[in-house]
Amino acid sequence: MTKLLQTIRQIIHRFEELLTAILLGGMILLAGSQIVLRNLFDSGLIWADPSLRIMVLWVALLGAIAATRENRHIRIDLLSHVLPKHGQSLLSVVHDLFSALVCGLIAWHSARFVYFEWQDGTQLFSILPAWIGEIIIPIGFAIMTIRFIVNIPLHLMERETAS
Repeated sequence: MTKLLQTIRQIIHRFEELLTAILLGGMILLAGSQIVLRNLFDSGLIWADPSLRIMVLWVALLGAIAATRENRHIRIDLLSHVLPKHGQSLLSVVHDLFSALVCGLIAWHSARFVYFEWQDGTQLFSILPAWIGEIIIPIGFAIMTIRFIVNIPLHLMERETAS
C-alpha cells in the first residue's frame, strides 16, 4: 500500500512540475513574441497581456504548492533554533495548524469568488470565461491546506520519537 501511495505521489509531483514548466515556457514564448511584434510591426496580440497575467498567477500558485510539498515555504523562524527537538515539533504543529487555517479560509473565499464569476459569466477576454483563469486560486490553496493538515501527524510522531 505504501508503494502505491508513493507512486501516486510521484505522479502528482511530476504533473505539477510539468504543468509549471509548460506554463513558464509558454510565458517566455508569448512575452518574447509580444516584444518582437511590438518593436518590428507596431502591433501585438490583443489576448497576450491578459494571458500572461493569468499564467503568472498559475505559475505563482503552482510554485507555492511545490514549496509546501517540499516544506520550503516562507516561515517565521525565531524560536526553532533555541528550542529542543520536541519543542520544535510542537512549534511545527502550531505553524501547520495556523497555515492550514489561513490557507483554508483563502481557499473557501476564493472558491466563492470564482463561483460568483462563473455565475455572472464574466469574460477574461474574447470567449474565455474569467473563472477558468481564476480556478487555480481555490484549488491551490485547498491543496496547500491539505498538505499542512497531513504534516501535523508527522510532526506529532517526530515529537514522540524525540521524547
